[in-house]
Amino acid sequence: MIYINRSGNSELNEPDKLSPSNGNIPFYQSIVINKFHSCTYHSCFNCKTEFYSRAPLDNRNIVEIDCDGLLNCEYCVVENGQQLYPYDFVIVRQSDELEVAQVKAIGEIVRIKRSSIGLYGEDLPVVIRKMNDEDVQKLNRNLKDEEKAVGFFKKAVAQHNLEMKLVKIHYQFDRKKLYFFYTADGRVDFRELAKTLAAEFKTRIELRQIGVRDEARELGGIGTCGREFCCTSFLSNFRKITTQLATEQNLMSSLGKLSGPCGKLKCCLSFEVE
Repeated sequence: MIYINRSGNSELNEPDKLSPSNGNIPFYQSIVINKFHSCTYHSCFNCKTEFYSRAPLDNRNIVEIDCDGLLNCEYCVVENGQQLYPYDFVIVRQSDELEVAQVKAIGEIVRIKRSSIGLYGEDLPVVIRKMNDEDVQKLNRNLKDEEKAVGFFKKAVAQHNLEMKLVKIHYQFDRKKLYFFYTADGRVDFRELAKTLAAEFKTRIELRQIGVRDEARELGGIGTCGREFCCTSFLSNFRKITTQLATEQNLMSSLGKLSGPCGKLKCCLSFEVE
């Protein structure tokens, strides 16, 4: 039984009880789900923790995914009663686009997480199948073509005398689009560059300018704490980080150490106040 405490008290009323939608919960899920009980300490993660619901449990078959493409979503609906497990690679459809994604979490764990952040009933991309051998071959071809496109892009940028730094190239899985992600100090007029790229690659071209924090997330690396960048490992969006956060934590004396490799204030400064 999962208890949802909306009042902040350790005593829970009967209406606040929610049962898992599927009685046959795998063992690895039940370990996590059993943590969601009341505790005498508010939001204690050392023993058991309170779970605050901001939306009803969404009983659709939804999985959490990690996608290197352009799915502006971390969740997908599973069609045709397919049984998926963490680390499975799947093909996902969003509108008329197809992308490759990897499953991160499934089942009741996903329902609880979505409820806690207020997600319910929204339109989601659809998992149409697990990757097969043909899909793997197509993905490998896309990855090789992405590498080949790097050299041509840099030559084209030099030819058009543009100040652009290439960060990443991504072929949509169905090859209907080719994306170029870049950073620049200001706005760039890349209309002629886009024509050159379209003539070379014979597909729709989209150039997207990203910020230095997005660049750090794409490139990855190890922070001064010795761990992988937070933005690469688990952060899904960037919060506004100000010096006021450092002031509240008495860190202004070492302000020079508070900048990350992207040159901005470290994202972890916001963890203390969350």
